[in-house]
Amino acid sequence: MPSGRTHDLITVILAAPVFAAAYALTKDVSVSATAGACFLFGGLMFGPDLDTVSRQYSRWSIFKGLWFPYRMFFKHRSRWSHGLIFGTLIRVIYFTGVITLGGFLAAFVFQVLSGTKLAGLADFLQAWQRLGQTFNTHIGESFAVAAFAGLWLGAASHTFTDMAGTYIKTGRRQRFL
Repeated sequence: MPSGRTHDLITVILAAPVFAAAYALTKDVSVSATAGACFLFGGLMFGPDLDTVSRQYSRWSIFKGLWFPYRMFFKHRSRWSHGLIFGTLIRVIYFTGVITLGGFLAAFVFQVLSGTKLAGLADFLQAWQRLGQTFNTHIGESFAVAAFAGLWLGAASHTFTDMAGTYIKTGRRQRFL
């Protein structure tokens, strides 16, 4: 398995080709920049090694506790954390859920301390829907696709590097799919 430094180097080197490929497909600089930035974020901060104490995990600094339940639930290098099909999708869903829960708890504490009406779960779902509509209106519908593609490619580069390292060291192919 390649070191964290090797994964980081590969991520940084591949960021420009990801931007160029996105630009070739879309002819839109902002969409390409989104894909490239999310590729860097996906490879450096949001990749498959969040299921163990790693460089990616450590980079979250005071927020790394957000990933503790994820680490306890997923076995390292499983198809659910390193998998090309489900890995990034599961992390996006997990992170969105944690952010929603954190927002809900923060709003609850604020409302209790200020004495205002308590928001319900339906209010939070409506807020997420409004946020999505705002993104689509002001940034464009392709933003979410470019962001997810960048995150996915960043994680996929990590997984492919792990697969190549495993094959070089052992001559066997690891199951990540």
